[in-house]
Amino acid sequence: MIGPRSLRARLTCGLVVLLAVSCAAVGIAAVLALRGFLTERLDQQLGDAGGKFPASLEHAGERGGPGGEKHADTRRQSPGTFGARLLAGVVTDAAVVRSGTDTTVELTAADKAALAAVPVDGRAHDIELSALRGYRVKAVAGNDQDLLITGLPLHGVEETVERLELVEAAVFGGALVVTGVAGALWVRWSLRPLRRVAATATAVTRLPLDSGEVALPLRVPDADPRSEAGQVATAFNLMLGHVGDALSKRHTSEERLRRFAADASHELRTPVASVRGHAELALRHPGPVPAEVRRSLERVAAESARMGEMVDDLLLLARLDAGRPLERRPVDLTRLVLDAVDDARAAGPGHRWVLELPEEPVTVPGDAHGLQQVVTNLLANARVHTPDGTEVALRLRTVPAGDGTAGTVEVRVADNGPGVPEAVRATLFERFARADRRRAGAGSGAGLGLAIVAAVVEAHGGTVTARSRPGRSEFTVRLPQGDADGDAPDGADQAAGPR
Repeated sequence: MIGPRSLRARLTCGLVVLLAVSCAAVGIAAVLALRGFLTERLDQQLGDAGGKFPASLEHAGERGGPGGEKHADTRRQSPGTFGARLLAGVVTDAAVVRSGTDTTVELTAADKAALAAVPVDGRAHDIELSALRGYRVKAVAGNDQDLLITGLPLHGVEETVERLELVEAAVFGGALVVTGVAGALWVRWSLRPLRRVAATATAVTRLPLDSGEVALPLRVPDADPRSEAGQVATAFNLMLGHVGDALSKRHTSEERLRRFAADASHELRTPVASVRGHAELALRHPGPVPAEVRRSLERVAAESARMGEMVDDLLLLARLDAGRPLERRPVDLTRLVLDAVDDARAAGPGHRWVLELPEEPVTVPGDAHGLQQVVTNLLANARVHTPDGTEVALRLRTVPAGDGTAGTVEVRVADNGPGVPEAVRATLFERFARADRRRAGAGSGAGLGLAIVAAVVEAHGGTVTARSRPGRSEFTVRLPQGDADGDAPDGADQAAGPR
């Protein structure tokens, strides 16, 4: 059985249970005390009566009326008084007083055995007679070597005790109900500070704390430090203050790094382009150029081009981090992936390229250049990090929503290469994250390709997921087919690292 989960319910139930235990203890003590008191009164009456009534049964016939009917001395005997005379362990006479006269009682063998078993110890005992039910009896020795037993009925005691039990059940039951309701209201009122702490914590969890400037104006109101709940609220407010300061410092640091990356990238574009231009101009010199010099110039031109691409990537990431809106125009993804696969086939002729397209053209709203970078980077990632002969498949399809609204477009790039190393799966889509450099081509990139994929897809309100195991790697991009101005959906499955 599962008990109450909330603190309020547990406190209320605990209060009611404690009260119920207390009421039960008081009720049992009262019943036992009353039963003992009434039983003691019966014992006193038995002591006062002695053996007079059962002794009178022996000579009842001498005062009897016509027909030899026996009448014992019933004067001063309360109704229900029982008397029995035993001689040598055998019941010779037994009667009970009813309406001022005695009435002979027919006893069974069990009744006679129970009477014979009553000890003569000066104390009263309880017995059960089949014809008379429960009795309190006391045995005394007679003058004629007989045994005289006097008894008083216990039904008066039982009725009084039962009436007390009913009264206690009604009173205590009502008290439990009233206490439960009043206790629940009191506990609810007492736990208001904790509810305010929980409400404030819930509101804080809804704030976007992962990036950007975050303000934490929420605080728990009316925190009384003299109570335990007030101490919790005060500590929570202090914690929120420290968290807010830490988030502000983090945001300031991120802004500085972002501005530095943007400024440095912007400033590097001109000198990098200048170096590349001078290298290409030197290579076009009509005169003879030594082979060593030509090779050096070619390397300078190649590295300059590579550095220029890296600078462009950094600038794109800086713009996306700054939250600058992307272009929103209809983009023909079918034509885009066709061109991207053709370029990948030309760059990696040793791979087997497979393209699956729907019958109808697929269009999404977005930035054509950014989406082209997404597809190109995914194909380049599969080409660079898999050996020749690997099959790379790109599949484009639409997934209807099913509720009449616009669905999603899915771009999936899968290969049957060696898979992503487990050590780098946790850093998927992080910037400058690199896979195992011992693999072929691992050193040809700066680790920004998949970071750009994630940033561009998120800016389009989509998600990118990755799954990898030996012999199978799969990257899936999902984009909204309708208006993509909203926030990116949650639930991106970052299950692998950049390769």
